[in-house]
Amino acid sequence: MSTKLIDLQHITKSFDGQMVLDDLNLYIRENEFLTLLGPSGCGKTTTLRILGGFETPDTGRVIFDGEDITGLAPNKRQLNTVFQKYALFTHMTIAENIAFGLRIRKKPESYIKDKISYALKLVNLDGYENRMPDSLSGGQQQRIAIARAIVNEPKVLLLDEPLGALDLKLRQDMQYELIRLKNELGITFIYVTHDQEEALTMSDTIVVMNQGYIQQIGTPEDIYNEPENAFVADFIGDSNILNGIMLQDKLVLMQGVKFACVDTGFGVNKPVDVVIRPEDLELTAVPADAEEDSEEYQRAVRRVTKFNHGFLTGTVSHLIFKGVHYEMEVQSGGFEWLVHSTRMFPVGTKVLMSVDPYNIQIMNKPASEDEEAVGVEDI
Repeated sequence: MSTKLIDLQHITKSFDGQMVLDDLNLYIRENEFLTLLGPSGCGKTTTLRILGGFETPDTGRVIFDGEDITGLAPNKRQLNTVFQKYALFTHMTIAENIAFGLRIRKKPESYIKDKISYALKLVNLDGYENRMPDSLSGGQQQRIAIARAIVNEPKVLLLDEPLGALDLKLRQDMQYELIRLKNELGITFIYVTHDQEEALTMSDTIVVMNQGYIQQIGTPEDIYNEPENAFVADFIGDSNILNGIMLQDKLVLMQGVKFACVDTGFGVNKPVDVVIRPEDLELTAVPADAEEDSEEYQRAVRRVTKFNHGFLTGTVSHLIFKGVHYEMEVQSGGFEWLVHSTRMFPVGTKVLMSVDPYNIQIMNKPASEDEEAVGVEDI
């Protein structure tokens, strides 16, 4: 396991009396690609700026490789930052832009020339030395900004929403470029974004933040498949989140129907939040006029109960083709379910919905909601 490189200890920060970070504790390992993910105002960029030395915390310490660097100036830290606005010097050539930091450090010209050539090859822009920044595309300018950062051989590269100004195709291309660079360079990447897809695609570890607090830390798979609370479940991808009652271990009641699940340890008759991803719902169409005791209806029931002994009935109310799947809304028991499927069910189709027990995520309600939760008979 990689060793701990950065340790943020009890960091607080406020601006004009508004708390932005509240007792934040976080450590980052060597060679890790860690993403700070959250909505605007959650504190992720402030955390990055404190790491880079551009902001000083009100309280707390920043420990880097065993040394307290809380009061150290940005240019004294073994970190480099790549911003959303690339901040290239428009009056300098690409080579001069890349060499800027090296010349400040009074490195020999032969060393600088070798570093420029190395950095341009690394970002696949070999031969661009004499070009001017305004002659490059947005994606190329971003690569030059990264090249300028990496020639200084930082132990850590800080990236503050660096792909935000690019179009979708360029963003996707640059995501793969950043993964390649991280693997080739063997340095630690700390990446700030509000884009869930970017975080899931590139990260070794994701830190989900909201209102100055860390909500969850984990691998992309953990964050997506095992969200710790409703905020994380709702923020990372699409989710159906509804009230439920944990009747006992591995049995939950939602919308008046009992469903098998795999969660344990919640107690008996405990109000909970139930999370089901849209792609995990299985739909089976039934004729609108089919009676529940008809053989046709019962065949459909047998098909859906192969996953679970519980199922819900509903009607497709909305349909959109998204390319790789159909996105549908299904009205059932006063709840609007979001469903993703490669099969198309026209608007108005009566459906039975089921879900594999392993795809039902159970979460504790916040204490305030728990105290006010309704009884079993109301679910």
